[in-house]
Amino acid sequence: MLSSCLGSCFGGGDGDGLMWHMDLKRHATGDYSVAVVQANSLLEDQGQVFTTPSATYVGVYDGHGGPQASRFINNNLFPYLQKIALEEGGLSEDVIRKAFDAIEEGFLHLVKQSWLDQPQIASVGSCCLVGAISKDKLYVANLGDSRAVLGRRVATGETGDSATFVAERLSIDHNVGVEEVRKEVEALHPDDSHVVVYTRGVWRIKGIIQVSRSIGDVYLKKPEFSRDPLFIQYGYPIPLKRAVMSAEPSILIRKIRPEDLFLIFASDGLWEQLSDKAAVDIVLKNPRTGIAKRLVRAALEGAAKKKEMRYEEIKRLEKGARRHIHDDITVIVIYLDRQDMPANARLNIVKGTSVPVDIYSLNSGHQGENTSSVSP
Repeated sequence: MLSSCLGSCFGGGDGDGLMWHMDLKRHATGDYSVAVVQANSLLEDQGQVFTTPSATYVGVYDGHGGPQASRFINNNLFPYLQKIALEEGGLSEDVIRKAFDAIEEGFLHLVKQSWLDQPQIASVGSCCLVGAISKDKLYVANLGDSRAVLGRRVATGETGDSATFVAERLSIDHNVGVEEVRKEVEALHPDDSHVVVYTRGVWRIKGIIQVSRSIGDVYLKKPEFSRDPLFIQYGYPIPLKRAVMSAEPSILIRKIRPEDLFLIFASDGLWEQLSDKAAVDIVLKNPRTGIAKRLVRAALEGAAKKKEMRYEEIKRLEKGARRHIHDDITVIVIYLDRQDMPANARLNIVKGTSVPVDIYSLNSGHQGENTSSVSP
């Protein structure tokens, strides 16, 4: 049974017709807040939160080249993850890797099915950032450069009666702009002196893409696609000898501790404008309600300042034109209260919140895809 909450449930956000937000909602052990702002003509970011009485799952999927990969992940990853976890007796690193493999294979199958009619789909891909909170354990898995950051309290002073707060990064940026990642890619391809090149002001794999790991981007993983005339005519004269990208996730597993306060999951559109510490400080210093929207607003103000514009001017720009100022931005803040779910919430259902497919249409009253409850 699926029930949906349409655009009237959640506002456009601060008068910005390209922003959507869900101010505050309960998950299994705390509260969460979600916000997204659209910059591209088609929103390429997707994000979701699903919570059961025993676990909370978070996903941020930052697409590129089109929205097909991020939407495919949004529709399929959590069902894969839950199915494999059920088959194998619970969540584990191996379960997460199998779910990522299933998503990669599933999207490859979609590309092969669509190839003759849409050869450009071979150049579509998505970063994939996933968090899972199960009992007192946290799992973070990622491909690409979306990022998870933990806000944590640290006791100070001789008696530990004072405290400071730190931002702890929990994910790895698979971006060749990072020297360590660039060296990793170059070491895997010693026979290709142009596997990573500096072009248009940044380092890029084959002069095309900055991220080194993703779902999709089949033309950079399967040489047969890069050689096909159907694809070359779209302006990608590679051809490859072997894959230059992978879908192997980095996975962190750690116990959740009493000093762990909250998690910020966000696409790189946020981190291009805010440091880890700046984002954590904003969450610390402001009320919970609407906190994800506040982070997006801070990022937009930072982008406006770089372009010597005012935030009010950015809000008046149409989708597509906004991409010259900032990227699509998705932010999910998860508070870690370590409280039991209220007894009246212990239902055999999965509750969820998903980012809409298109913000402009949603806020214009034409489309809604915000939050849903699914009973198995």
